[in-house]
Amino acid sequence: MTDTLNRSHLISALYHEYQFLCHDDFDPDVDPTPDEYLQMLQSLTDDELIDESSADDIDEFIRHWL
Repeated sequence: MTDTLNRSHLISALYHEYQFLCHDDFDPDVDPTPDEYLQMLQSLTDDELIDESSADDIDEFIRHWL
């Protein structure tokens, strides 16, 4: 991540991506709610957040979802 894009930006981007994905394909019996997902994201390390994004370019991923 660059100096201008940081941990909070990545968490926000992952959260927005999750909200988008849940919009059409959410199963309350299996999937965490967006708030539960956000709490989980906040507990992850930076490396785990990067893995969670599955992105080759983290800066591009963040810019796309912010």
